[in-house]
Amino acid sequence: MLKTTLKKYEDHFYFIFRVLVGLLFFQHGAQKLFGWFGGQSVNLVSMMGLAGIIEVTAGILIAVGLFSRIIALIAGAEMLVAYFMAHYPRNPIPILGGGELPLLYFAAFLVIMTRGSRKFALDNLFN
Repeated sequence: MLKTTLKKYEDHFYFIFRVLVGLLFFQHGAQKLFGWFGGQSVNLVSMMGLAGIIEVTAGILIAVGLFSRIIALIAGAEMLVAYFMAHYPRNPIPILGGGELPLLYFAAFLVIMTRGSRKFALDNLFN
């Protein structure tokens, strides 16, 4: 019964997943670029500024389902860079180096890269 229900609403669950990942990723960028959500604005011409631009742009595009595959590839690459530049040197064990969130985002972006935007996405307007 559970398997049947999950299969029936698979696209709805994936839509919720994609929107949540996109909006949460947007918030990380908004912290960096605008100082929102308890963040502090950074210099746009810096690694953190570039990260903020990627996070805001990717977050919005993934949430609305536009160019999700390529955007997830870019965002996933950013998360790997963040992990290996900022977190891994602190401690190779992700939870001890504060790197669990970039790795979770990386995993989420892998899912989005493989599945694309699917239903309930702006990409569907162009098909």
